[in-house]
Amino acid sequence: MRPRRSVLYMPGANERALEKAKTLPADALILDLEDAVAPGAKEDARERVCAAAASGDYGSREVTIRVNGLDTEWHDADLRAAAQAGPAAVVVPKVNSARDVHNIERALELGGAPEHTKIWAMVETPVAMLRAEEIAAASDRLTVLVMGTNDLAKELHAEFVPDRGPLLGGLSLCLLAARATGKVILDGVYNDVRDLEGFEAECRQGRQYGFDGKTLVHPGQIEPCNRVFAPSDEEIAQARKIIDAFEKAQRAGQGVVTVDGRMIENLHVDNARRILSLAEAIGAQP
Repeated sequence: MRPRRSVLYMPGANERALEKAKTLPADALILDLEDAVAPGAKEDARERVCAAAASGDYGSREVTIRVNGLDTEWHDADLRAAAQAGPAAVVVPKVNSARDVHNIERALELGGAPEHTKIWAMVETPVAMLRAEEIAAASDRLTVLVMGTNDLAKELHAEFVPDRGPLLGGLSLCLLAARATGKVILDGVYNDVRDLEGFEAECRQGRQYGFDGKTLVHPGQIEPCNRVFAPSDEEIAQARKIIDAFEKAQRAGQGVVTVDGRMIENLHVDNARRILSLAEAIGAQP
């Protein structure tokens, strides 16, 4: 299990930002060639980002590259360069079908991408919501779905409201698809970098829904995100209690297990083991 609680977008055209990212406690980085880079700076940013991703200077952080979209003039060159750089993953915007995934996978293979370079598919349109399972199941190389909530809201003509009611249908469809196909899924960004209270509330909502982590637009969002998406001390203690009680009952040949008055089944034990695995993986990070 690899923690992906906090996944921070970093502008690929900003050398200082790429340098600063080496010191930030984010679980993963998305070095961005798309929205954060002006058209005239795309080629320079591509060279800078690919060098950074290949450098090995980011420690335990998972380093990915977001390329420009499939329908742009920069996409093919971005994929070729990223394949040679060999990041942990290539993040592709507006993936709308299994065919899109197959085309991305073929381009990475032709570009000589190593096996460890995976595909993270951004799902951010109504058609992607409706095809989420098809997209998630299209390739074993695709390991992560990334919610593009800003674009989704735009396409839906939806308002940005605190509980994200207009987006919850799409978020739920993608969560179902991710869990049905064994993929990781990351929640979308929170735009107001000054509103840490609202940001933390949205992190809690995302965790309650089942997201593995959240994409971020500012370093100030890392700490609350890491905290919310990590098991608390109380959750860890309860998980151990459940596992201990279940294993003790099994050794005694008992068919019924209760913890604090609650019936415990295999599904509770599985969830407890997942919590401990995540806590262990977080604790193993330098």
